[in-house]
Parts: sequence; C-alpha cells; structure tokens
Amino acid sequence: MLIELDEGYSFGLGLFETILLYKGKPVFLNEHLARINKSIVDLGLNIDKLERDEVFQYLNNKNILEYEVLKIVLSEKNRLFLKREYTYTEKDYQKGFSLNISKVRRNESSIFTFHKTLNYGDNILEKRKSKKLGYDEPIFLSSKNQITEGATSNIFIVVGDKIYTPKLSCGLLNGIVRQYIVSNYDVIESEIDLEFLNNADEIFLTNSLFGIMPVNNLEKKVFKSQEISKNILQNYKKYLGNI
Repeated sequence: MLIELDEGYSFGLGLFETILLYKGKPVFLNEHLARINKSIVDLGLNIDKLERDEVFQYLNNKNILEYEVLKIVLSEKNRLFLKREYTYTEKDYQKGFSLNISKVRRNESSIFTFHKTLNYGDNILEKRKSKKLGYDEPIFLSSKNQITEGATSNIFIVVGDKIYTPKLSCGLLNGIVRQYIVSNYDVIESEIDLEFLNNADEIFLTNSLFGIMPVNNLEKKVFKSQEISKNILQNYKKYLGNI
C-alpha cells in the first residue's frame, strides 16, 4: 500500500470513518457519508467528496462474514479502504464495559473535537492507559468539567426511567449510533457533571462497531442494573437484522 505524503499525514488534516459491515452491508452508510462529507466542507479540506459507489466498488467480490469492519481514510492525496476483523464478542456485552475518568480534557473550543479526523492521538493513548489499568474505556471531561464522551464512544446516562446524554456543545463527536439513539428514544441532551454521572442508575456507550454496550462499572461504582441498556441493545440487534 503506497501512501503519498500530504497534509493529512503531515499534520492530521485528514478524515476517517469506521463502518460496521453486517452480512456484507455497510450499516448506516448514508449517515457515515453525510458526516465525512460535511467534515470536508466544515474544515475546508481539499478532498473530493466520498461517494457510495466507491464504497461498494471496494466491497464488491470480497469474502463476506457476518460481522466485519470497514475503515475509510481520506486525505488530499490518499483514499484508503481497509477491511478488518470484528473483535467484539457476546462476552463483552454480558460482562459490560468498565470505565474510568481520563485526566485529559476535551477542548470544546477546537473544531477538531467535533470531527472524526486523523488528530486521534489523545483517544488512542488514553484508551491504552485505561486498558493497562484494567478498564475498557476512558471518559473525557471538558475544560469546564462537563462529561463529553469516551475515547471511541458516546455516553448515555440512565436515571430512573430517563436517558441523558451530553450536548454536542460540551465537546464531542456526534456519533452515528448516538444519532440513532437520540432519534428513536426520548433522550435529554444536557450539560452533565461528574456528580450526576456518579449518581446514575445505568450507563451505556454507543459506537458504530459495538452498537450499544452496557456498562458494568465506573471505576469503583458498580451498576446493579443494565435493564434499559440491554433492552435498547436487543432492539438495536433487531434493527440490524432488518436492514
């Protein structure tokens, strides 16, 4: 694979999308295309618009498994399409994720916070730190000490029968499955502090690969209930089965 040096690979001025392939079909493809193409415009990047035909041309005649991952990377001089193994297992969902609070703060004043760019170092390094400490995912606060997102996920908080998630303005990526949850459930988007998070009855995470992931614990706090989280997860699996 040849990569030509450009601003994407010199300065991080490139974009990527990670898409779930379910039985060979790219899940939420229209939403992924809309997001990356909006980012091209918002960031003023000299990158051609990503088209559906390019995606299906790459997937054509590829071996098909039930679950796989498609990663697309765009920069000024490079367009990469990569397919890899899906690694989440049923055991992950049964156990639920373990979370910790990152000491790194999200910069809600930076445009890069709101786009899926090649400026992804904080996410990867903090994820690795969390793994070494025995956690699955770090949660970032903003410079105002508001809850924002995970390293590779959006966060939802259940209190009683109500579902909350941080406002986009708090400093986070508008995830594709986040959009699905907000569109299909009564979700309150608000500014959430650490005290509110610690008083949650349940927490679940979302991203394009695992979909909905129940949370077992936030550092030392163990959540006794995952009822709403797992109900949403089951509904999401039914949705995948019907696409």
